[in-house]
Amino acid sequence: MRTVRILIADDHPLVRRGVASTLSERPGWSVIAEVSNGRLACEQAAQLLPDIAILDLTMPELNGLEATRQMHSTVPKTRILIVTAHESEQLVREVLDAGAMGYVLKSDAGATLVSAVEALLEERPFFSSVVAQRVLQGYLGAGAPSVDGGKSSLSPREREIVQLLAEGNNNKDIARILDLSVKTVETHRSNIMHKMDFASFADLVRYAIRNKLVID
Repeated sequence: MRTVRILIADDHPLVRRGVASTLSERPGWSVIAEVSNGRLACEQAAQLLPDIAILDLTMPELNGLEATRQMHSTVPKTRILIVTAHESEQLVREVLDAGAMGYVLKSDAGATLVSAVEALLEERPFFSSVVAQRVLQGYLGAGAPSVDGGKSSLSPREREIVQLLAEGNNNKDIARILDLSVKTVETHRSNIMHKMDFASFADLVRYAIRNKLVID
């Protein structure tokens, strides 16, 4: 029997430990990495090629939505499960569009986590019951766009920088995190402000929260 390799990313150590403990009890399942943010999740996924990646949405440096986008692009065979406290239809739509196969609420994880991983291993989507109802209602309804008008005009790198800025990092911090020069970060920041017509840093922060790059 082939070992199922699982990566867990959540910025709360107790949550990571609980998820890892639950999954490690299954014969043939192995948690090969536990990380605290989306950036490390993407790095570890690229190196370790897990079968399953379990991501929280609200993580520092790179949120779960952006991590899903990057991981789906770089390691497309890894099946991504979101485990989060947030249940808005907009977030579910964006996560699915980004490449995730499942969405489980943390309040349901104790009862459904194993079933969710089993479903993804069989290439079947899996949702908490509340989330499934929201998705169905949304697709039966008007189907409002899942992203703000301007969001799609930002590149993945620009979305990363917006999140890091909104989290309180300065240009030097961002340069270190992204392995860029400070000048490059300054250029990106200027381009973002101009492209999105932000009049102030407060506009940038409001945009980041509204578009779930950071979640208030």
